[in-house]
Amino acid sequence: MNAPKRCFPPVVDAGTRLLILGSLPGEVSLAHAQYYAHPQNRFWELAGAVIGQDLRAQDYEGRLATLLRHGVGLWDVVAQARRAGSLDSSIRDHVGNDLAALLATLPQLAAIAFNGGTAATLGLRQLGDTAQRYAIFRLPSSSPAHTLPLADKLAAWQALNAVLAPRGAQDAAVP
Repeated sequence: MNAPKRCFPPVVDAGTRLLILGSLPGEVSLAHAQYYAHPQNRFWELAGAVIGQDLRAQDYEGRLATLLRHGVGLWDVVAQARRAGSLDSSIRDHVGNDLAALLATLPQLAAIAFNGGTAATLGLRQLGDTAQRYAIFRLPSSSPAHTLPLADKLAAWQALNAVLAPRGAQDAAVP
């Protein structure tokens, strides 16, 4: 098997309220050095729908800046692994990212969303009891390999609105 594949640096800042964690970038993303670069991956469409912005219409740097403006950060649970192709099921010899160390730098963080089952399984194992401090969302993968219809993926991803709603709107929603 070839050399280990490595994740990208986290995209976060002090205002991050929601951290979306994937597993490990796929081949197209690694080749472009961009999160979710595969044109059939629905991440930018799903995340854009959640924050009410057309992320697909923006260049990559604009997408990242828009996510940060809305309190959304990105990273992966796997720091490096061996993997033939892009499927999570092919991940071998993985080394996890230090999620707890990153979370300690995010004072506004309220929730963690896992983009796909592998990210959730590995990430929750890595976080252990630390996960109890946050709202946890296990989302259907945005990957084209996960064939759930887009409408069903979107319905699940819309649960993130509760975390990202403006603070006044959250207070008004409480009876």
